[in-house]
Amino acid sequence: MSTASSPTVVVEPFDPCPEALVELVAKLTPYLPEAQIASVRDAYYMGARAHHGQTRKSGEPYITHPLAVSGILAELGMDVETLCAAILHDALEDTELARDQIAGRFGEAVAELVDGVTKLDKISFRDRHEAAAESFRKMMLAMARDLRVILIKLADRLHNMRTIGAMSAEARTRIALETLDVYAPIAQRLGMNRIKGELQDLGFKAMHPWRHAVIERRIRIQPVMRREAMVTIESALLQKLRQEELAARLLGRVKTPHSVYRKMQAVGKARVGDPRSKRFDRVMDVFAFRVIVEKVMGCYHALGAVHSLYKPVEARFKDFIAIPKANGYQSLHTVLFGPYGSHIEVQIRTEEMDQLAERGISAHWLYKNDASTSTNNAQNRARAWLSELLDSQQAAGSSVEFLENVKVDLFPDEVYIFSPKGAILALPRGSTVLDFAFAVHTDIGSHAVAARVDKKLAPLRTRLVSGQTVEIITAPSAAPNPQWLEFVVSSRARTAIRASLKKLQHEDAIELGHRMLESALDALDSSLERVQGRTLEPYLAEHRIRRLEDLLAEIALGNRMPQQVALSLVQDTGRKRRGSVVPRGEKIHISGNERGVLSFANCCHPLPGDEIMGYLSSGKGVVVHRMECPNVPELQKTPERWMPVDWDRNVQGDFRAGLRVEVLNKPGVLAQVAAAIAEEESNIDNVEYQERDIRMAVMHFSIEVRSRKHLADVMRRVKKLDVVLGVQRL
Repeated sequence: MSTASSPTVVVEPFDPCPEALVELVAKLTPYLPEAQIASVRDAYYMGARAHHGQTRKSGEPYITHPLAVSGILAELGMDVETLCAAILHDALEDTELARDQIAGRFGEAVAELVDGVTKLDKISFRDRHEAAAESFRKMMLAMARDLRVILIKLADRLHNMRTIGAMSAEARTRIALETLDVYAPIAQRLGMNRIKGELQDLGFKAMHPWRHAVIERRIRIQPVMRREAMVTIESALLQKLRQEELAARLLGRVKTPHSVYRKMQAVGKARVGDPRSKRFDRVMDVFAFRVIVEKVMGCYHALGAVHSLYKPVEARFKDFIAIPKANGYQSLHTVLFGPYGSHIEVQIRTEEMDQLAERGISAHWLYKNDASTSTNNAQNRARAWLSELLDSQQAAGSSVEFLENVKVDLFPDEVYIFSPKGAILALPRGSTVLDFAFAVHTDIGSHAVAARVDKKLAPLRTRLVSGQTVEIITAPSAAPNPQWLEFVVSSRARTAIRASLKKLQHEDAIELGHRMLESALDALDSSLERVQGRTLEPYLAEHRIRRLEDLLAEIALGNRMPQQVALSLVQDTGRKRRGSVVPRGEKIHISGNERGVLSFANCCHPLPGDEIMGYLSSGKGVVVHRMECPNVPELQKTPERWMPVDWDRNVQGDFRAGLRVEVLNKPGVLAQVAAAIAEEESNIDNVEYQERDIRMAVMHFSIEVRSRKHLADVMRRVKKLDVVLGVQRL
């Protein structure tokens, strides 16, 4: 890091905004030594030269943007390396300045930060969405190495949102949506509520300028009566705190248009019949205060004081001091019955908690001299979250999938669940027992079969609420199921399930592909063992396939025809067959458990016991149809994709089947038919009324059965009902 004093240069050619530099230095003077301020000036001169001649959409010199970004970070009390990197954060992307030049002048740490924020514009992508996702993935990986990367990016996004008016309407909408979906939630996840709030409000303003203007005006011209009521309540709270001899600051909290709009939407959904014009009055009919005290015990003392002044609203008290949020946020929240028939929202916290709530992980640098416990905890929580993101990106198939995983994980609310030993885990709102299992450990989630929630048995899809104690029941033979992805909400669970399914799919694909290739070779009087030494290796090399297992997986997934592969391997030995059609070998026996590489057609729902055929569909693997399926004649037009398949002797599991049931149109008929199906130990997936008149009705049932015989038993049971006119398999 260079600490040389500011060089003597002529400012005019490359320094079009000296006043902004003076303002930045004024922000740095209270907390940085002069030598470090000189380094920031030096970074400015390098950036100003590099960006000389470049302008923003607004027409301003481009250097005004990185200088403003550095100013935002200076307000957070960030260190000299972060400030230098912020000034140079666009230089690698938009100028001829090289990374080596930055590293040589300011050190490797600054160069790493600049590189971490730089987008991947030099690489070709299929579309804008993929490019944005890959740039985001690069930034998150850099953030995992150094948290300051995301602080620079958030400051960069904040200034871009402050100046977004110069962009086109399409660009404003796209950038604002990305801000609301990704960057504001990241700021909240890192505890940076001040930046989060401004990003949300600016994003809302860019997306809905008219709505923002109307709400902002309504907030500004609130009735005099409300302002007087606010002063009266504030005076009463201050007087009560003085009576308790509590040294405290009391702040009235001002709602932003975005927060008002979100609450208006919530009120509108909860009370659909109410006129829209009344929602604003209902939302604003809440007084909000923040009490800042010196010590933690003072928070609970202040809580008792305000509860003795105004009665608390039941079930509206939250203790985030004893159980902090996932981002390290700590505070006491309570809601009181006010003197004017309105609610009073009160947050109580210490000075350090307030700084941490506003600044989040950036408070670590503000308190870096005394290394406070709270800021270290916030850092540790952020790093734990980033560690999960690293696991997620390694398992994700693409950058787009990784970005979606991160979005899922950026929930604004959490539930707090206890383990049997008293450990507390924070999970996204709406999490299930299975999310908790994966949060404890990936192996526990992968082998989970059920749970005890507050000592009562519960299935894996059970939704959890704060305060519950959960004990996971596992079984060594259990494995992830694709259906799990339908109800888990945390990115950690989704990533782990997808990774396990991919592994199981690959293993099953290899095994099924092996059987398919052996069958095709057998039809040519050969075998995999015979061709492996002589022709297999040249074949793999010619088709750029790394190993035999990959070839077998390709065959099972329908990307290569087993007959064509077999014919190539046999012909290479000089043993050619007449004609173009390859004779088929023995039938492939299936059990139905070939995960991810074998599926059952929805058009005919084949069951064990049915005569079946397999059709190789590219990317999907073998799709099994009943021979009597109406689509079979069309499939016969591509015989090279046929697969001779049959049921294994030991087929286990449930298979979907469809029933068409004609019934008398009487009350309670559906319940009778459903009870009859349940008596035969069959589950109902779905039921729909297809036709209905005064006398009769037609219902379609989607049910789960073990075999063709089991289905016949269900149909016989249903036919015995007096209200049933007929039953037919779909």
